[in-house]
Amino acid sequence: MERLDKANRAIIEELQRDGRRPYSAIAQAVGLSEAAVRQRVQRLRDLGVIQVVAVTDPKQVGFARQAMIGIRTAGDARVVAAKLAEVPEIDYVVVCAGAFDILVEAVCEDDTHLLELLNSTIRTLPGVHHAETFVYLELTKQTYTWGTR
Repeated sequence: MERLDKANRAIIEELQRDGRRPYSAIAQAVGLSEAAVRQRVQRLRDLGVIQVVAVTDPKQVGFARQAMIGIRTAGDARVVAAKLAEVPEIDYVVVCAGAFDILVEAVCEDDTHLLELLNSTIRTLPGVHHAETFVYLELTKQTYTWGTR
């Protein structure tokens, strides 16, 4: 894609290492002016190519229960996925192939919160046929530094 030229890829990789780096430091690392980096980052953000956010450890900010939920649907999985994407406790929604039509990741305060999410929200959505929950016992690795390969 034209917008992901070599310079844009280098900028993205620098931001993935540290999203707080000053544009001047990124400019020096990628061989552009600070103004050019600033413009490119803004364009990448405007196009939805990147987001610059703080990634938290859910347990340390009060969310002790995380789970991946595999969902089988009746009908168009994309319609169900769009509804799931509106749920605040769900931070990841993907339509997939295999044993499940949709995978979602939920971040909840505790088991009671997760149970409420499952019974009152997910399982009541039209088109949800089956939901299987995989509770996270330990988060071993969470990284967003895979670059632009």
